[in-house]
Amino acid sequence: MTLIDYPGRVAATVFTFGCNFRCGFCHNYDLMGDQDEKVMPVREKEFFDFLDSRVGKLDGVCVTGGEPTLQGDLIGFIEKIKEKDFLVKLDTNGSNPEMLETLLKRGLVDYVAMDIKAPLQKYAAVAGLPGLDLEKIKNSVKLVKKAPEYEFRTTVVHGLHTKEDLLEIIDWLKGSRKYFLQQYRAVNFPKNLCSKPLAPFPQKDLEEVLKEGEKNFEYCALRQ
Repeated sequence: MTLIDYPGRVAATVFTFGCNFRCGFCHNYDLMGDQDEKVMPVREKEFFDFLDSRVGKLDGVCVTGGEPTLQGDLIGFIEKIKEKDFLVKLDTNGSNPEMLETLLKRGLVDYVAMDIKAPLQKYAAVAGLPGLDLEKIKNSVKLVKKAPEYEFRTTVVHGLHTKEDLLEIIDWLKGSRKYFLQQYRAVNFPKNLCSKPLAPFPQKDLEEVLKEGEKNFEYCALRQ
């Protein structure tokens, strides 16, 4: 159960395995690899048994990861959640706009949160994915804005981002409803994914960026 992952709602969070990004600051990097498919049907049954026991107590489900849109059966999985009258929030890195568009067209997601890794010219490097198709990222940004509720968010890391980078992101996303800056914390640190030391972003610079963000979004805030 979570009071944080789905803003304004009491929700359950379900984590999917596998991610196509290799961000050096990933908090859930232990979910990057593939999970043994043999155990998944058992875990799925446990998950839906849990939901059945929480009808009337939970408002929704946050589907996160890893990167959920890599799951081939994501549509069917979310359909089962919706059949139980739960709201669904999807967390995504935006690399699969085709799946995102399908989910939105079918009315299967009520809230989408998309992680914005960096300004476009640094995106592939920060995501740890040379050759990343930036058109997919740009298409996902456009699609997310069509969701019933949505937010964009950037985990800010000293050593990867500069204040100028964040101002570029703001200029790119300006006019969106919600944009959050998330301060990096060195917890569960994937040392094998980043060659340089990482640290929280300077507070003074964050405050200056926030002031600019407040001018360009309906709501802009810092998540510690």
